[in-house]
Amino acid sequence: MELACVVLSLIGVLATGAYLYLRNRYNFWRSRGFPTLADQSLFYGHVKGVNTERHASEVSTVNYNRFKSRGDAFGGINIFILPVVVPVDPELIKTILVKDFNVFHDRGVYSDAVADPLSATLFALEGKAWRTLRHKLTPTFTSGKMKQMFGTILEVAHELQSYVDERSVQGELEMKDILARFTTDVIGTCAFGIECNTLKNPENEFLKYGMRVFETKTFTMFKIICSMAVPWLTKKIGVKITDAELESFFMKLVHETVEYREKNNVERNDFLKLLIEIKNQGSVTDADGATEGCMTLNELAAQVFIFFLAGFETSSTTMNFCLYELAKNPAIQDRLRAEINRAIESNGGTLTYDVVMNNEYLDQVVNETLRKYPPLETLTRVAERDYTIPGTTHVIPKGTLVQIPVYALHHDPDYYANPECFDPDRFTPEAVSQRVPYVYLPFGEGPRICIGLRFGLMQTKVGLITLLRQFRFSPTDRTPERIRFLPKIFILTPDTGNYLQVDKL
Repeated sequence: MELACVVLSLIGVLATGAYLYLRNRYNFWRSRGFPTLADQSLFYGHVKGVNTERHASEVSTVNYNRFKSRGDAFGGINIFILPVVVPVDPELIKTILVKDFNVFHDRGVYSDAVADPLSATLFALEGKAWRTLRHKLTPTFTSGKMKQMFGTILEVAHELQSYVDERSVQGELEMKDILARFTTDVIGTCAFGIECNTLKNPENEFLKYGMRVFETKTFTMFKIICSMAVPWLTKKIGVKITDAELESFFMKLVHETVEYREKNNVERNDFLKLLIEIKNQGSVTDADGATEGCMTLNELAAQVFIFFLAGFETSSTTMNFCLYELAKNPAIQDRLRAEINRAIESNGGTLTYDVVMNNEYLDQVVNETLRKYPPLETLTRVAERDYTIPGTTHVIPKGTLVQIPVYALHHDPDYYANPECFDPDRFTPEAVSQRVPYVYLPFGEGPRICIGLRFGLMQTKVGLITLLRQFRFSPTDRTPERIRFLPKIFILTPDTGNYLQVDKL
């Protein structure tokens, strides 16, 4: 009986402590005089249903619209138990991303090079470690390096054309899967120098492991939240976010590939070659000036890993969304095809890097796709110190996460009239010059803008050009009227296949 009383008392104390802790967290912004939202749910805070019923883009947009409708330039919310600042005013967004980058230089993404080697990517690293690595990697993404890889991408695009050509007699094709395999093959050869051939072999391990990364399991989400709430503790105990099987696959692959190349003096114009140069020399051979410090094999593996993830999924979904919109808007599709053919004919019938990257209407179409379907629905930054928001007395406490609502900005009718309408003319030079800056952020902005955006755009455009020159795309009975996103995948991913009628021209 006494033991039962002790146990019940202990449970009561723990429950009371948990309640008081949650109440304190949920009063975090109100107690600091920040604009906030009154309704919160236990455990979820202001993001009820996220990752289960609703995609994060939907939740973020609702919160953004509620703050903006009240005239707030920013607001404070709670994501589970995490206090988060949501900037609404584009000028404040510019200040965070650019003007005061020295305060907001980190993303708040967990990384631990010792306990979780693949987490130590350029995307996640902080402070001096990020600056050093960014300086080392920047020369690998110049236009000159992209031109070296262009021929390799073109070869994979020809495989894509042949694959679709053989199956176009079926009429209807599911393009989401096909495009994921295309970008997997591109990244496989450009990052690892490996012929994946997932177009011919869809069971390839590259594709399987790549897709697994983006599935946010409940326990993984719990570890991510803990790592953001108490980063010092998670690093002290060596929390691993990356799936162990996934880590084993990629680490083994990178180690074996690098060892083989170095032993056999293999030379390929790909990303891995440049990373091996940095590993051994501290810089790529034609970089301006020497970069101090070389790169370990584990550091190299982490950069190859993030290059693979960022390159294969975001580019394939962008192409997928683009083909979906072009199928639903045949006049835009016909105009784009005509512009592409005209540019290639003007270049003597040859598709080159410059033709791909300098086609104005293709730029507009891709930009509008990225506006309507940005790869990441939010950008995150963390305050390095207590920061007073300019023009106010409100202080963002040190270590607090700032969440910039990219998807919400891209769908704000004040910046993009009728935002659900697909209209590439939003990105004519005249329209862009008249729009408020910092409301188009598909790759981020400022010093932490996506380093691989040029490569991502290149492979996306090569794939689209290859397909549009040979095939016409139109909706079928299975083409959704409106795309919905999978709640459990944090990037924007359709919840169904993209079934389109494909007719050879």
